[in-house]
Amino acid sequence: MTHAQLVSTAVAWLRRYRCGVVLSEQACASGEMPDAIGWKGQSHSVLVECKVSRGDFLADREKPFRRKPEMGLGCERFYLTQGSLLRPEELPPGWGLLEVKNRRLEMVQPSAKNLRTAKGFRYEMNLLLASLRRVEVRIEPQSITDFLKWKNRMAEYNRGTLPEGLLSGEAEENVFLDPEELLPTQ
Repeated sequence: MTHAQLVSTAVAWLRRYRCGVVLSEQACASGEMPDAIGWKGQSHSVLVECKVSRGDFLADREKPFRRKPEMGLGCERFYLTQGSLLRPEELPPGWGLLEVKNRRLEMVQPSAKNLRTAKGFRYEMNLLLASLRRVEVRIEPQSITDFLKWKNRMAEYNRGTLPEGLLSGEAEENVFLDPEELLPTQ
């Protein structure tokens, strides 16, 4: 598999892993550019780094945010490889391992769920804000707010009802707007 194919596999896996927002190959201020990262409820983030060779894995260990894990993104962190490229004992502390074998993704080792620090959270916010800004630049002259209200305009044009198949913003499922999801887990 190519790196791009592994990244696509990681994005699909994050969606199955119940991440409601998933980004791939977007940079943040720490210099980290995660292959794929997703967020679940309670701002729980899951990072997946795709490695196609041992050399790629060994080079990754030398990056500043790997040498200082407190700078890293992800409450959970995984490496994704094809076959048996890595052994669990080679992974940084707390990291999980995902492998593609016979076109199926298998979790070889789960990740710890508490790897992100306050500094890592700030870098994740930077990543999300930088990504939103990229969206805003692409939809100009509209603002993000106007863009997100497009359904309201659709209802206005349609005499107060949304076209068939569209849900109102209130009816859309969005775990990030659920007040229960903001409460700390026990």
